[in-house]
Amino acid sequence: DAQQSGLARPVPADQAIDLAWFYCQVCIGCGQMKDKKDLIRILKTQDESIIIDTTGRKNGRGAYICANEECLAKAFKTKGLERSFKMAIDAGIYDELAKELNNIGK
Repeated sequence: DAQQSGLARPVPADQAIDLAWFYCQVCIGCGQMKDKKDLIRILKTQDESIIIDTTGRKNGRGAYICANEECLAKAFKTKGLERSFKMAIDAGIYDELAKELNNIGK
């Protein structure tokens, strides 16, 4: 018996679950769902500073954004970071993020 031996049973094709959505996140600027690899993670650390997480693995609450200035401008206009991090975000943070996005794009 597969359960007793510890082996996983194969899942029938009609019951298989597509996990592509599991690796997707929503951009806080444009609102489109995209693959995590195509987005940049913005992170709120425990000391409540906002940084760009280039590894995608740092501890803290993350929000995802497309790697372009248009999405950052939309996020600023619609207060996307404020909603994601549930805190006030200074306009200077958006300027710093724009500079860092430009550096990543090069």
